[in-house]
Amino acid sequence: MATARGRAAAAGGWASGRRAGTMASLAEPPASRAPSRSPALSPAAGPSRCGGERRRNASHAGADLGAVQKDLEKEQLKTLKKVVKRFENGLPLKDLAQVIEILNLCAEKMNEQEAFTEPLCELIKLCGLPFQKKKLSDEVSYSVAVSKSIAQLAYLMRVPSSQVRIQICKCVVSFYNTESPRKLLSGYQPTSANYKIQMAELGGLAETLVLSLALVENQLNEKLWVLKALQHLSSSGVNCRLMMKAQAASRLCLYLNGVDPSGQLVFRSSEILWNLLENTSKEEVVNQLSSLECVHALKEVFVDLLMHGFRHYDRQLRNDLLVLATLLAENPAAPMIESGFAKLLIVLATFTEVKIPNPLVKGLKLTYSYEDFELKKLLFNVIGVLSKDPCAVQLLSENDVIPALLYYVKPNQKPGFHDWSAAQYEELQLHAIAILASVAPLLVDKYLSCQANTLLLVFLEWCIGQDPFFGQGNSFHGTGGRGNKLAQMRYSLRVLRSVVSLYDDAVNLNLCDQGAISQLLDILKYAANKSKEKEDAILLEIQADILFLLSVLCENDLHRKELFSYEGVDILIPFIQMDPKKLHSGLGHNCLLFSALDCLWSCVIGCYIAEDYFLEKQGIFLLLDLLALKQKNLCNIILGILVEFCDNPKTTLHISTWRGEKDQTAANLLIQLWRQEELELGVKRDRYGRIVDMKRPIASSFQKQQEVIPMPASCRSFAIMEISENIRAKLYSLLCKLGFENLPGLSAKDFVTLAIIRHYIDFKVGEVWSELCAELKEEFRPVASDEEALKVISEISEDTGRMIAALQTEVLESQHHQEIQEEEKAYTKIQAIHKQKEMVNKSWENFLTRTSNYEALKKAKRLQEKSIEASRSKSKTQNGAVHSTDIKGLGTTIGSGRLVTVESTPPQLIGGPLAVTDFALRKSSVCEGALKKIKRVKTLDSVKKDSIPV
Repeated sequence: MATARGRAAAAGGWASGRRAGTMASLAEPPASRAPSRSPALSPAAGPSRCGGERRRNASHAGADLGAVQKDLEKEQLKTLKKVVKRFENGLPLKDLAQVIEILNLCAEKMNEQEAFTEPLCELIKLCGLPFQKKKLSDEVSYSVAVSKSIAQLAYLMRVPSSQVRIQICKCVVSFYNTESPRKLLSGYQPTSANYKIQMAELGGLAETLVLSLALVENQLNEKLWVLKALQHLSSSGVNCRLMMKAQAASRLCLYLNGVDPSGQLVFRSSEILWNLLENTSKEEVVNQLSSLECVHALKEVFVDLLMHGFRHYDRQLRNDLLVLATLLAENPAAPMIESGFAKLLIVLATFTEVKIPNPLVKGLKLTYSYEDFELKKLLFNVIGVLSKDPCAVQLLSENDVIPALLYYVKPNQKPGFHDWSAAQYEELQLHAIAILASVAPLLVDKYLSCQANTLLLVFLEWCIGQDPFFGQGNSFHGTGGRGNKLAQMRYSLRVLRSVVSLYDDAVNLNLCDQGAISQLLDILKYAANKSKEKEDAILLEIQADILFLLSVLCENDLHRKELFSYEGVDILIPFIQMDPKKLHSGLGHNCLLFSALDCLWSCVIGCYIAEDYFLEKQGIFLLLDLLALKQKNLCNIILGILVEFCDNPKTTLHISTWRGEKDQTAANLLIQLWRQEELELGVKRDRYGRIVDMKRPIASSFQKQQEVIPMPASCRSFAIMEISENIRAKLYSLLCKLGFENLPGLSAKDFVTLAIIRHYIDFKVGEVWSELCAELKEEFRPVASDEEALKVISEISEDTGRMIAALQTEVLESQHHQEIQEEEKAYTKIQAIHKQKEMVNKSWENFLTRTSNYEALKKAKRLQEKSIEASRSKSKTQNGAVHSTDIKGLGTTIGSGRLVTVESTPPQLIGGPLAVTDFALRKSSVCEGALKKIKRVKTLDSVKKDSIPV
């Protein structure tokens, strides 16, 4: 037995000796290391003993081994101290793996000897110093080994020693508080500042530390140090994602309500949770916090801070936890209602306004400090979040949320000494009214019972009044409200919009009975005038909301439309006249224009008084001007309004009278819109716009791709649904109102398209029958008579298509023939002009010849005389005198008379200064065939009879 124990002890001594050898090799400087053996591995040398001596020594082996073991441990501790001393300024990267191995060996020895605790802590402390590298590439070369070594630090949390665990956490914290080493090893330099942090991320240190929280649940000091280390690690997104894998959010939330007189537990846990929210997926964190245990823990610590926290720090921490609670309330899966947390928050938000005693807030009194002001805003925000949960509606009703929010729907009063400041009250007021817009539609009965409509209308009256008030405009809700009441007006109108959009008759009747329509028109006029001074998004939103309110209130009620008529139309006209360039400004003009058109449709159409007044104001012309912009989003609503307006017999005359750019007519505009719509739908047409597909002439490309699906009779087929998805039906209806005959301003291409529009209904009926036939053939086999009837119907549809195609071809041929005729007329006219020019040129050449050639002049004279002689009557007059046509001594080359026309060479032929002056020849009308010349008229007093003709 003693022999067996001796062997075991010898084996242990050998292993310990090997470890001591490793430590000894690290303890000595590299240059001074020499081959040596530790005492445990160096048996005493001596002469060979005889067998008797061996037997005597064996009896003392058991006693001696204990002493040897103690000596060995002392040697190991001494060697560890040398290692610590050797690397007191930092560990080289190449030796780090060996040091971590020593750490693990020391951790194992601690189970037997506590003496290794202090050396172990000292070695861990060394890991907190900057590592040292010999070459620049060492950081990359040793990255894998270093990351694994740092990960091993977290695994040492298994050691059941408070001192070791705290030292590990201190080591991790030191990663983020790096100081340059006081002294470096010869030939080494420190690693970069963030190197350890990067290696910790690579090794997954954060995840292991989160898991180690289970080991320190009952040790407050150790837990706080682990949380401190995690707080530093959570500043990195990589570490946060690793922590989330270990369910860090739920683990930390459960520690919030732990006992901790210092308060660090709540502070550090909440800080880590915030870092997790900022650096990872918010949804994932909220899902981990959505258990009933976590919500209960959050509620308990919140209530404790609310009731007993009196320091500035406590109130800030309370508000941070309330933000976390708000995020949980946004998750429908979080048991906020089941835990009673939701009810508590609602009561806290309303108890100062309704002043109803509630045991949940007994003895609680909020101050007017900034932290309590933030708390009030956060509680209002929680109500807004809970209003999105249908399960919370009952809680909102039971705890008088509507009366509490309506408390702020009143003019701002001068604050007292112990009260919110003017800026704080305004911010709370705007926040409360904004939340009211979310809550009011859920509690309509409560809303009406509190006379909310009356309060809001009175408040709006104050908003446009002349009372001196200067809004601060500091908050999010106060945007654009500095120095005015626009922010209050904006959110009050939002409340009205939220309840009116329910189309609840009781709400709308209550508003109208209090004169809401005339008051809204006054506010709209006020906002429009303000907008003329300076346009901004707030004013545009206010105007759009008012137009929406008027649309809902006046829709389907003739009396209300009459109240709107004259004043409302006068206000609407400028909106429709809006500059089209503003539609893309980004401020909200687009929304405002749509609201104005919607208001026109709901408040004017159907009331002849309002319609006639709108026509008098040339409203139809304005609508057609907007339609001429051909904006896709505007065309649909404008065409719908025009179709409805055509029920008034005066409207078609206005439409026919309208002229756009380049004298465009309304019919031409509508046909252009049809072609544009068919192009977008992918309807097949040839290059002249004629029908190509005789079976389905107006089917879109998407419609042709649809497979035949048998549907119940109550379901609309695709051919029917397609009518409401584009503007062709409205264009057809409008052209039907105008008539298809004698439409002005149309080209042959327009007539080709008009032929298709005219038979739109016939083609649509054919599409429906085509779908019906296809569905029948999918499920049934029609009898012979039914099949024949279906065939005839299909042929009728195709025949209609062929007839329209033939008509279109005839129109095009007629247009082509007309164009040829017009071309021939143009050529004939051109030929006549050229012939006239030739005659003029020939006459001019003859004139020049007579002037420069005397023989030619005499010849011309003879021809002239012959012509005169030939023109005389052959029968001689009895006793009649014969007058000579020749004037003696005349020196001209043309016929003589009292008026003389002097002709000269045109300046444009010879150039010179006269070519660019007012004396230049002016071109006469070609139709008159006149010569280009300058006339100078002279009166001849007498003719020199003795002059010689040239």
